[in-house]
Amino acid sequence: MAEAIEEIYTSLKEDNADIDQRIVALKNAMAREGAREAVFDPSKLAQNNRAGRKTMQAYFRQRGVNVKFSAS
Repeated sequence: MAEAIEEIYTSLKEDNADIDQRIVALKNAMAREGAREAVFDPSKLAQNNRAGRKTMQAYFRQRGVNVKFSAS
């Protein structure tokens, strides 16, 4: 799951290139590990502001992935 999250960070930095495929990979990794949510480090996001985080959460939620952010 950690590798899938890193791929998401890469995609976000590359203007969301292949984001949907990477979300599917993350969703599959979460299913394998029994995880209910993915935790992201907000400092690694392209848009680390409230609006950017809420947009990301909404987009991922529409694709079946619950997103939380670490307190860093």
